[in-house]
Parts: sequence; structure tokens; C-alpha cells
Amino acid sequence: MLDTILAIKQQEIERLYLPEAAEVEHYSFADSLRNTPNKAGLIAEVKKASPSKGIIRDDFNHVMVGKQYNDAGVEAISVLTDQHFFQGHRDFLTDIKKFVQVPVMRKDFIIDPLQVEESKLMGADAILLIGEALEPKKLHELYLQAYESGLEVLVEVHSEAVLEGVLNEFTPEVLGINNRNLHTFETKLEQTERMAKQAPKESLLVSESGIFTYEDIEKVVDYGAQAVLVGESLMRQNNIKKAVKDLVNGVNV
Repeated sequence: MLDTILAIKQQEIERLYLPEAAEVEHYSFADSLRNTPNKAGLIAEVKKASPSKGIIRDDFNHVMVGKQYNDAGVEAISVLTDQHFFQGHRDFLTDIKKFVQVPVMRKDFIIDPLQVEESKLMGADAILLIGEALEPKKLHELYLQAYESGLEVLVEVHSEAVLEGVLNEFTPEVLGINNRNLHTFETKLEQTERMAKQAPKESLLVSESGIFTYEDIEKVVDYGAQAVLVGESLMRQNNIKKAVKDLVNGVNV
């Protein structure tokens, strides 16, 4: 699946045009995650669909979801902008930025410098770079480009081998452990436990995927995570604002 996604993404880049620069306020992604009053910083995801689950939310309104996340006090918002596989759009991020007072990360398969420039113009505060999708040297180049342009980066890895390759190049400020295998889509929280042992102490550690309850948050925090990324479990709730508050406060678990 990952290989298929990257092949389509390369085709999209060949016809990519840059948007007008969005005039929006910017916020620090890493600082917001560090300064949480909760068990862990929460990156809440705006996600309509996925290749493995199909449509996640039928009555999808990206601005409404973003506003509810903001009002619930999340530390950051992640917005899926991939159209082909996740039914996202880059306008989703720009629209949401106009209504929220927290950092917004662009979640996509970013593999080219043009996409980094596009992300900045869209109004993103941060971007996702996926270790399984990039050679370590290329990932580092895009990472440096992002920081030079004022963007922050969540560097995501799944396997020990990929993390080792990244760390041979540099130490990410924010390091995400994806509990989901992007080749098989199998998800296990214990991936964070295994990977945390190899993660640099100076990196802010984020556990991604498979987090549905406060108990899950407690588990990955015990493993060493300082923040979590949650999408599907929140997107399926009728009252998203209440679901966020319940999740971070351990209600109805």
C-alpha cells in the first residue's frame, strides 16, 4: 500500500501548483505539546477516510471538526491533505487555520521540496515526514528546509531499522512512533514500547495510531511517550468536543 501511495504522490507532484500564501497566525508545535496540563499532549486529527477503513465520518465538515478540537483544548491539530487515498484537501488545512488558536500540522506523504514550500504557503505550522517513505538523507534535507522556512516537523518512524537510519543523520526535535505498520496496516501499541528504548532523550516522543482510550494514553506514556496522535476514534464520535475531554480526562473508560 505504501509503495502504491508514493507512486501516486509522485504523479501528483509533477502537476502540483503552489497556492497563494495564507495570512494566518502561527504557533509552535513542539512547545504546545510540551506545555500540556494533561497526561500527554494531544494531536487530534481531522480525517475523513483511510485506505484501510474507508469513510470514517459521513457528515464530514472539516471546519466544524477543527473548531471542536480547538474548543476542547487540544495541543495541536493534524489535517489529512491527501486526496486520492484519504479524501483530504490542502484547503482543509487553510480553512481550519482561520478558526483555531493551536498549531496545525499537515499530514501527507511529503517527499519533495515543492511540497514543503506548498505546506508553508497553505499556512501549516508543522509537517509530517515519514521515515518509511524517504531515504534518511532525503528526509534530513526536507527537515532542514522545513525549519529554515519556519515550519516544524514530526518525524515518523515505525521500525527500529528506519529509526536507526534517521538517527545516523540527525536527531529530530519531535519523533513519532507509528504503531501501525504502513505495509500491512497491523497496529500494536507495544511498538511504542519497543521503539522508545532506541529514541533519543532529547526528542519529544509522540505515539501514533491505535489510541482509543485514556488507558491507552496511560500505557504509551508509561512506555515513554510525551504526546499522542489520535484520529479515527475521535472522528467517529457524535460530539467530538466531549469525546476529546473524555479521552484526556479518563471519563467513561
